[in-house]
Amino acid sequence: MRKSIFVGIDLGDKNSVAKIAVDREKSERLGFVNTHSGRRRLFREVKLRAQRAEDAIILMAYEASACGFVLRDEAEVEGIHCEVLAPTKMEKSVEQKKHKNDDRDAEDVLERLRASVLAGNRLPIIWVPSLQMRDDRELTRSRNDLVEKTTQIKAQIQMLLKRVGMEKPSDIDGNWSKSHRHWLESVSESHFLGSGTRQVLGSLLRQLTFHEQETQLMEKPIYELAAEARYKPIVAQLTQVKGVAIIGAMTYATEVAYAGRFKRGRKIGKFSGLTPTSHESGQQSDHKGHISRQGPARLRKMLCQASWVHIRYDEKAKDFYNRVVERNPKRKKIAIVAVMRKLAVCLWHRMRQAELAMAQPV
Repeated sequence: MRKSIFVGIDLGDKNSVAKIAVDREKSERLGFVNTHSGRRRLFREVKLRAQRAEDAIILMAYEASACGFVLRDEAEVEGIHCEVLAPTKMEKSVEQKKHKNDDRDAEDVLERLRASVLAGNRLPIIWVPSLQMRDDRELTRSRNDLVEKTTQIKAQIQMLLKRVGMEKPSDIDGNWSKSHRHWLESVSESHFLGSGTRQVLGSLLRQLTFHEQETQLMEKPIYELAAEARYKPIVAQLTQVKGVAIIGAMTYATEVAYAGRFKRGRKIGKFSGLTPTSHESGQQSDHKGHISRQGPARLRKMLCQASWVHIRYDEKAKDFYNRVVERNPKRKKIAIVAVMRKLAVCLWHRMRQAELAMAQPV
């Protein structure tokens, strides 16, 4: 029977740690730098050990992080099977959380990988999107980040004015209208504020203009991508739902990536982090807690924004929202989360229909 070499990795932005073990033997440590040359050094070392162990099978794993899937892609090119694990499903004891370091994290990944092969334990792997899908996501995520920064700058401006006691005149329309922006510009140049405050306000206004312009520039390639053959049918389906525009549809499509990987609509609610946590122990009945908030936060934000518009223009959604609110008028957040979850499932069904139609031969 062929031996197996297990490689558990704690992947850092720069320095990384690999724990390597043959079958049930004690692991050995290998430190490497998370660069192309550093990863190649890791592959060479692992392959050399595989040769020494009579051409053993190499199995590698690491937790998903901001470092992406480069290590996994390069490992697959080298002929090494590499899994990416979900950090949210890597349960750790209180002791492990208190004494966390790179070596222990790498050892933990190694033991989970080894237990999945030798004992049949479940390994919390994640679905890895294609290179093309990852590239598409960069567009929608960058645009959403710009919107986040724009919102933060607006909040900074409002708090700056509040700190110095400057209030918007009553004859000016709502916040961030043209008249409001003109007033802010005039305030930044007037002598009603101190020199330092005026300069800070002027800087924030310039930053705001830049981010708004950059957001518009980033939206153009998203619209172009939405018109391409691989997205056009999906976007056409999703935008039929009231409250979902092209940008929202593209955010949903790129974050979900492939609706067919979910067997049921319920799974999309769990993926979106919109299912409640469960607390059940012994004789105690199952108590539902707050939503898990696992999965992409960008998707939840898109669903939240779309849901408020959805309940405004869709009678069924409005009736559903009102029924939930009637049960507990003080918890309207629960009602909007319920609408978000229903909307996520509705969009999943539509996206799946589009995928099936696209897969059929012409």
